[in-house]
Amino acid sequence: MRLVHWDPFEDLMQLNRRFQPATSARSAWSPAVDIFEKGEELLIRAEVPGVERDSIDVKVEDNTLILSGERVRETEDEDTQAYRRERVYGSFVRSFSLPKTVDATRISAAYKNGVLEISLPKAEEAKPRKIEIKVA
Repeated sequence: MRLVHWDPFEDLMQLNRRFQPATSARSAWSPAVDIFEKGEELLIRAEVPGVERDSIDVKVEDNTLILSGERVRETEDEDTQAYRRERVYGSFVRSFSLPKTVDATRISAAYKNGVLEISLPKAEEAKPRKIEIKVA
């Protein structure tokens, strides 16, 4: 006899998804994000496959980085019949509080292969510096 892991919460979630209308909060999405430190900058990588570069907006407001955009459903022919739809469409917004060590005036972003990479350079004051010891 084989033991099978049972997750009652997953069963409840599947039941909930089955009875939710397509226009409910279930259709809301937000891109997965990785945040890490590399050298003298912080990097944010967001997965935004299927989102056009022109549909993405990155801005800084009140010491908060705001990432927003929209993934638009592809138009289908009248004779196309969908058997299953799992991809989610619509607009998204992610916001991140910036640490005081980030120089907000030098933030840059690049988009390649469905991944948005935002570079947050550290401010000069936040960079480590060596203190010279003088002989008295």
